Amino acid sequence: MRFFRADTMRLLNVPHSFRDPALLEEALTHASTGRTPDNERLEFLGDAVLDLIVAEELYRRDASRSEGELTERKAAVVSRRALAEAAKALGLGELAHFGAGIQDRAALPRSVLANLYEAVLGAIYLDGGLEPARDFALVTLDRLLAEAERSLESDRNPKQTLQHLCQTTSGAPPVYELLDERGHSHARAFRVRAVHGARAFPSAWGRTRKEAERWAAHEALLCFEATDDVVENGRA
Repeated sequence: MRFFRADTMRLLNVPHSFRDPALLEEALTHASTGRTPDNERLEFLGDAVLDLIVAEELYRRDASRSEGELTERKAAVVSRRALAEAAKALGLGELAHFGAGIQDRAALPRSVLANLYEAVLGAIYLDGGLEPARDFALVTLDRLLAEAERSLESDRNPKQTLQHLCQTTSGAPPVYELLDERGHSHARAFRVRAVHGARAFPSAWGRTRKEAERWAAHEALLCFEATDDVVENGRA
């Protein structure tokens, strides 16, 4: 068993020194070890703390954004992809305890890395309160916050993003199939799905066919991201 010094996080350039190093030990103990306590409870706590910190930061950064836009930005910052990247930058996968079933630390699933990040955040919150937890999150997610802002500004057209992705992977663009339409001329609704090759993605409704295609493209992009996560981590 490894024990962590109280300044472990300082060595990782994180603005917190643990008064209770056992909390950090717990945060870096994966359930696969069979040891108790593992980090699942801290992960639960860290998830809630992270939502609050990121929501407040986005709220403060730009008073012109609507609730919907803030929700989009928060989802991007606290996504598995973003948190896994932050965990990798901190080296959490190398420090963590795993059971025999997890041997290749270089190919840890995003979900495991993201959970480590949330558990460490939860441990910092218990150890020092909200301010140290906020400092940790804002320092480690600063670049991701900025990137989310830029990417969401440039990704206002998911159809264009999906077309680029499909053509990059197969050379063929997606097509959009109209599955249903309801209502009268003044209040119609359309259900559309995107299809790429033999793969049909979840459908989406819109008040116009163009809006439905936009949301259908968004659904397809979510599926591509989930598939990418599986393939990247060797579970395909």
